[in-house]
Amino acid sequence: MRDQDGERDGTRGDGRNDTPHEQEPSPDPEPRHDPEPHRDPEPHRDHGPHRDHAPRADREPQRDEAPRHDQEPRRGRPRSAAAERAILDAVIALLEAGEPLAGLSIERIARTAGVGKATIYRRWSGKEELFVDVVRDMEPVDPPLSGTEGLADLRIMLESLRTRGLAQRSSALLHNIFAQMKSHPKLWDEYSGTVIAPRRAAMLAAVRRAVAAGELRDDLDVELIDDLFVGPVLVRTVHRPEAPLPDDLVDRLMTVLLQGLAPRRV
Repeated sequence: MRDQDGERDGTRGDGRNDTPHEQEPSPDPEPRHDPEPHRDPEPHRDHGPHRDHAPRADREPQRDEAPRHDQEPRRGRPRSAAAERAILDAVIALLEAGEPLAGLSIERIARTAGVGKATIYRRWSGKEELFVDVVRDMEPVDPPLSGTEGLADLRIMLESLRTRGLAQRSSALLHNIFAQMKSHPKLWDEYSGTVIAPRRAAMLAAVRRAVAAGELRDDLDVELIDDLFVGPVLVRTVHRPEAPLPDDLVDRLMTVLLQGLAPRRV
């Protein structure tokens, strides 16, 4: 059976499933070369320059032709966005049905999504990478940054942190997923390394740009400045889930901090 990605799902004719990591492609049979059928001689005609009678690589193979070993196999269709969407939706549907993260298998996800296991493994190396993408899919998208501004980019990232906190509060499923992730060190390490670490690096880079531009003091540790900005928002979004997250929270926070962090004026 073919999945939504236009690829075989690894199910063998004897009912057994080959895992994508262990399956080795079986050698193709030797190509058959059927003899040319006898043709009556034709009168000599001028056909112009001599043509190679070997089959063209871009034409469709005839019924009796076997695959050639000296040609690279066709790649097939590009990865299907519909298949990828179906896989993410399948994980969400299973979680909404009460399945715990630890109980989900690639085989179960593939069956729910209507794709083959090979389709999943071509995109993700394992469950941890897949689950991280599911969480990122459910969270608000990280906003674009200028990459040149200091405080302006810092404000954008703090606002993004606030909106992610609101998303967790409004989605019981997302809140439950984060709670489960923290009890699975391997999964949490994957999320921390691929999502949290790049966000923190981007925040530190923005603080350094602000220091270089004279927007923040240059006699303080950069990581300390970053913690002073991020800490209050994290406290409200993670440690005090009942605390309000008003629209003007980030602006008020930055105003208060800058009164103590702005360069001294003579």
